[in-house]
Amino acid sequence: MTGLLYLIPIALFLGVCGLGAFLWAMRSGQFDDLDGAAHRILFDDDPADASEDRR
Repeated sequence: MTGLLYLIPIALFLGVCGLGAFLWAMRSGQFDDLDGAAHRILFDDDPADASEDRR
């Protein structure tokens, strides 16, 4: 029973830390563009370089 006196505050503290880290990531723009990098890798930035590779 006395273990709960230690575990509950520790769990609440870790939960608040996790929520704070999530809110910080949201405000700093970590989740703004989820698909951009996945789509950007599929397209060639410079078509001139691609034609030189085919020779």
